[in-house]
Amino acid sequence: MSDNTTRKRGVLFDLDGVLLDSEGNYTIFWAQMDKEYPTGIENFASYIKGLHLSRILGFFDSDDVRRQVQDRLLDFERDTKYEFFPGALDFVRRLRDAGIPMAIVTSSDHKKMQALYEQYPEFPTLFDHIITGDMVTKAKPDPECFLTGAKLLGLDIKDCIVFEDSRNGLIAGRESGAMVIGLPTTLAADVVSQLCDMMVDAVCELSVEQILEMKR
Repeated sequence: MSDNTTRKRGVLFDLDGVLLDSEGNYTIFWAQMDKEYPTGIENFASYIKGLHLSRILGFFDSDDVRRQVQDRLLDFERDTKYEFFPGALDFVRRLRDAGIPMAIVTSSDHKKMQALYEQYPEFPTLFDHIITGDMVTKAKPDPECFLTGAKLLGLDIKDCIVFEDSRNGLIAGRESGAMVIGLPTTLAADVVSQLCDMMVDAVCELSVEQILEMKR
C-alpha cells in the first residue's frame, strides 16, 4: 500500500457557500447595508466574503452605524432559515463514519453558530472541532484559522483538505499549505479554478475513497 493511502487525512470545511446554501441571502443583506450606510467600496457584498465580522464592521464610518449594522445582522441571523446544499450533510456523515477527522473553519461568530445549532442540533456532533471567527486573531485570507484547525485535529496541515468558496478563504487555504478544493458557489468558476487544486460543483460529488486518495 502506498504512503499516500496510509497517511491520516483530515478535512477542514468552510461553512457558508460550502455546506450551507446561504451566500445569496448574505449578499442581499450586505448589499442593503451598503446602500443604507455607504462604505464607498465597490461591490461591497462580494468584497467582504470570507472576512470576519470585526473587519466588515470596520468599513462603516462610525460607532453608531456599526452598532446598528451589527444589531440588524443579529436579527437577520436569528430569523434566517438555514438550508444545506443537497447531499452536503450526507457527505459529512459518510466521512464521519469512515473515521476521517473533520473541523468546521468559518468566519462566522458564536452567536450565528448558536442560531444554526438551534435549527440543526445534530450539526455540531458531526465534527471533531468547530473553529469560529472569534477563536482566531487573524481572519482569512490569513491562514491562521486553517492551521488552527489542523492543529486541533492533531494533523499536519499538508495532510488536510480544505473546502472553500470565497476568494479570501481560497487564498487562506492555499497559504496554509493544505490541498484546496474550491466550489464556484460565490465566485465564477474560472476565478475559483485559479485559486484551488481541484474544483467541484458540490461536496457530494466526491466519495470517501477519493478523499483518502487525494494528493497534489
